[in-house]
Amino acid sequence: MNRKIYRKLAKKHGVTVAEVKKDMQEAINTAYTDSDRDLINIYAQNSVPRKGDIPTPDEMIRFVATEVRRKSSI
Repeated sequence: MNRKIYRKLAKKHGVTVAEVKKDMQEAINTAYTDSDRDLINIYAQNSVPRKGDIPTPDEMIRFVATEVRRKSSI
């Protein structure tokens, strides 16, 4: 599933899949290391399942997709 998402984004923006993943990781890193994060952001970030301190793009996509499915069935 994630590969399809990456390919669609890459095609839409005229870049490679590697660039999409790199840019996503940079955005995630910035969000998780921002010194101005408030408690709500920290709590939300801590709810994302991940193996390390900062989620990978795959982990983030998986989490967001699950949340969208969960909330759309309410």
